[in-house]
Amino acid sequence: MKTLVILAHPNIEDSRVNRRWKQELSKYPEEITIHEIYKAYPNWSIDVLKEQKLLEAYNHVIFQFPLYWYSYPPLLKKWLDDVFTHGWAYGSKGDKLKGKKLGIAMSIGDKKENYSPTGSVSFTVDEVIAPFKASAVHVGAIALPYFSVFGASFQASDEDINQSAKEYIQYIFQHK
Repeated sequence: MKTLVILAHPNIEDSRVNRRWKQELSKYPEEITIHEIYKAYPNWSIDVLKEQKLLEAYNHVIFQFPLYWYSYPPLLKKWLDDVFTHGWAYGSKGDKLKGKKLGIAMSIGDKKENYSPTGSVSFTVDEVIAPFKASAVHVGAIALPYFSVFGASFQASDEDINQSAKEYIQYIFQHK
């Protein structure tokens, strides 16, 4: 079963983590398809039918993005709103995502210890990504555990990022 990675980074060339993850993913073209929505839709005019057909062809989908203000980048949110339509993804006849495995891989700029009830964010990552998990449940998909790297903005060393890239590949193959 091949994996589809929906990569949502508005400026991948300037990203240390997501760019490195993309490089690692590219080493597995027989197992992983990378779909960069910011490159596919620079004008934000999403081809809904094309995206739905793409999703229908995969049973394992990973959404890869930097965590922006405790949420998705804006084009990914629009993509989800446009593509996950009533009658296709949910509703009495909407079953196209039922049983598919959906996961997320996030680069998080802040420190891990800040994502706790006593940290500066005051919420855990699981609490922050609750809308994703709820959406997966709503469409009948299986929400996978998330994958992340913390300190992407300032703390993570090149060694940390390279290690996270290898762990990301392991995460994908482990959760197929």
